[in-house]
Amino acid sequence: MEYEVKQIAARKIAGFHMVGPWEQTVKQGFEQLMMWVDGQQISAREWLAVYYDNPDEVPAEKLRCDTVVSVDDDFVIPPNSEGVMMAEVAGGLYAAARARVIDHDFSTPWYQFFDSVLKDETHRLAAKPCFEIYHNNGAEDGYWDIEMFVALEPKG
Repeated sequence: MEYEVKQIAARKIAGFHMVGPWEQTVKQGFEQLMMWVDGQQISAREWLAVYYDNPDEVPAEKLRCDTVVSVDDDFVIPPNSEGVMMAEVAGGLYAAARARVIDHDFSTPWYQFFDSVLKDETHRLAAKPCFEIYHNNGAEDGYWDIEMFVALEPKG
């Protein structure tokens, strides 16, 4: 899979922290997020999922992710926002790749992306969460166009 290495800025995020199998928690988290964004009329810059664990090393019931929107730096969580947290996605050097997800199969493009990045001769994975940005509403379109980000650092 082709990707580019680029410097990205940090993002302030607000949404829900989920723990459990990603195929369940990500869907549930985005359902909660949509209700909160619509109900509170949140001005969302981007819709993201942030992944904290390696599913090859962490049991499914302990996998952590955030389903969030990026918000302005001066954003304050409004009243009646039960369970909403704020955090930041760290800026820095990332590998970035785009993919179209069909039939809810998010894992295939991620595995292809990691396979490509692991072969990089000048960079290695950095100890930061991975994330994806959604460029459309897959529930309406029948597919998701996503951009995936994996933190890097120079080798040597």
